[in-house]
Amino acid sequence: MSDAMNAITNVTPTAPRYAIGIDLGTTHSALSYVDLSASDGEKTAHGVLAIPQLTAPGTVEDLALLPSFLYLPHADELAPGELSLPWPQSAAEQTAVAGEMARSRGATTPIRLVSSAKSWLCHPGVDRRAAILPPDAPAEVARVSPFDASTRYLAHLRQAWNHAHPEAPFDEQAVTVTIPASFDPAARELTAAAAQAAGYRAPTLLEEPQAALYSWIQGSEGRWRKDVKPGDIILVVDVGGGTSDFSLIAVLERDGVLEPHRVAVGDHILLGGDNMDLALAHLVARKLAAAGTQLDAWQLRALTYGCRAAKEQLLADASAEVWPIVVPSRGSKLIGGSIRTELTRDEVTTFILDGFFPSVDAAARPAVRTRAGLTQLGLPYAQDAGVTRHLAAFLARQLGATGELQGYSGAHHAGATFLHPTAVLFNGGVFKSDLLVKRVMDTINEWLYMEDAPAARMLAGADLDLAVARGAAYYSYVRRGAGVRIRGGTARAYYVAVESAMPAIPGMEPPIQALCVAPFGMEEGSEIELPAQQFGLVVGEPVNFRFFGSTVRRHDRIGELLDFWAADELQELNEIQATLSPEGRQAGDIVQVKLHALATESGTLELLAVASSGERWKVEFDVRAAATE
Repeated sequence: MSDAMNAITNVTPTAPRYAIGIDLGTTHSALSYVDLSASDGEKTAHGVLAIPQLTAPGTVEDLALLPSFLYLPHADELAPGELSLPWPQSAAEQTAVAGEMARSRGATTPIRLVSSAKSWLCHPGVDRRAAILPPDAPAEVARVSPFDASTRYLAHLRQAWNHAHPEAPFDEQAVTVTIPASFDPAARELTAAAAQAAGYRAPTLLEEPQAALYSWIQGSEGRWRKDVKPGDIILVVDVGGGTSDFSLIAVLERDGVLEPHRVAVGDHILLGGDNMDLALAHLVARKLAAAGTQLDAWQLRALTYGCRAAKEQLLADASAEVWPIVVPSRGSKLIGGSIRTELTRDEVTTFILDGFFPSVDAAARPAVRTRAGLTQLGLPYAQDAGVTRHLAAFLARQLGATGELQGYSGAHHAGATFLHPTAVLFNGGVFKSDLLVKRVMDTINEWLYMEDAPAARMLAGADLDLAVARGAAYYSYVRRGAGVRIRGGTARAYYVAVESAMPAIPGMEPPIQALCVAPFGMEEGSEIELPAQQFGLVVGEPVNFRFFGSTVRRHDRIGELLDFWAADELQELNEIQATLSPEGRQAGDIVQVKLHALATESGTLELLAVASSGERWKVEFDVRAAATE
């Protein structure tokens, strides 16, 4: 651990006045807060911070959302002072602008716009601390890393808070930052590290679907107990700018008190509003091509940002029928002037409904196509755009999620082919469209009808723009002993690959076993030692392990060694890596250690190598690209 990190963690905390929730979103970020001194039980005094940001050169406005975009202007593009904010900035901070101006200016100069940094932050195929964004920027544009872009958004929110609340410094408050439920341990660690680099003293991480449910509970002011009952299964469908996230939360009753219990999360699916924007851009480009106008790659990217605005307006506003789109020119040699076109409400709704939310049966599964041998460097988007097909696969995979859940009183339907939800909570800006909400509800209820199960009901009242930030603030409040807490522990079981010892056989690789190092549902703050398992690790040199996760194997205990597993039971994640300092030994010596799993209170998973002498080393999750090693 660095000296700077030690300095942060060794500060004696002051009793916080506020519980702060940060939604670090793919397309928008937000900050909400609960006044701890004025809250009681489930009734909270909460608010949303208006975030000062540049909306045009030299113009600062307070907006509820901070668009998660970073614009990298040319050195001569703006006059001195036109990037000033209401708080002091370093020279480095004035080389880029975050927020609304970044989004609007980047729509016309996309090669200087950093977007989807959150999606890149969880991309295991790249070095996420390397300056790779924008990915298609020319050499003269100074790039930034996904880590640095995320840090920049988080720092902007911290500075905005301190500007508005100088009497309650940010680093003295209880802060929670949200992440997709599907983030693996490496992405969780990177998010926590970005928050710490932005000046967050001791951030806690919370899964976004849980935050959405917390927000719904908070907003009900206690009425939620009338809307759900013991035995309910709440399906949270969260489709945001970059990801589709699914979670299942069972409602239990313990000692006469309702207790939500998260029982399952989905896989990481890079499928969201960004995909829809790009698909609409290709639709418009085909229309233009049919009329004789051919766009280049630069213009197609600019068109994508125009389609985002059209989609947001046409889906959310039932009175809007047509939205104009302007594609900037690259110069007179290509096109004489800007290209003007439009999208209609019918085009957008039909294209997105049929392409992204098709009506399918419960047996539908996402299509998997054979990948080309060479591909451009980019985000690993889902190969199938059908959100409803991914949802069907998730519910089928989680059929047994409540089978042995102690205290669960819901019905188990004989012959069911998927887990039957009884209630649905929507989250994510995509669901501002009532058409999309209705399509998903109709599809789920058709699945239930075909299996003679009662229809699911929708949990109304969610704030789709601010639910995650509000829920994160409420969770920070709940962690201090008040309100309703969702239980569940870790959302996956984790395994390390162990290579079997066997003589060399031509043409045959030694078989791999999977050693469970952290069981499903491991509670926060707990540390478990692998029983009777010892490893020999080389000191002074890095040692790598293959690492796996499972969202369906709920009964494997720590130290259990698997010889066989189904193809969809374990998913390979990032490697884990340990570099043991010699501590007086020779480099290359082997030290006998046991592995311990630690589910931290902050929401990350750590693996520790512990020697018999008591020495402890953290086993790091490898967040570098394989190509860079």
